[in-house]
Amino acid sequence: MRKYLVALAALSLTSAVAWADNGSSQPIKDSYITTKVKAELAADHMTKARHIHVATVNGVVELTGIAHSDAEKDRAQKDAWRVKGVQAVHNDIKVPD
Repeated sequence: MRKYLVALAALSLTSAVAWADNGSSQPIKDSYITTKVKAELAADHMTKARHIHVATVNGVVELTGIAHSDAEKDRAQKDAWRVKGVQAVHNDIKVPD
């Protein structure tokens, strides 16, 4: 019985860590992905990360904001795909005419 309770407690703790209350209904995994994508964009000298916004829901990354060129927009999408855990990328970055 004690082994059962220990296993149940470990499972509960694992679930709690995966869905910890971080002020939103998003799991930590999505927050982690968002942070890693932002870091990729900031590290890439080809993108202007301050103009690109990142949101993640269930592993799907949404990129919004402004890019200075189509090449920068494409590069941001490639940067997002480099992050482990990304399931899809919706690239809604705008390029001014």
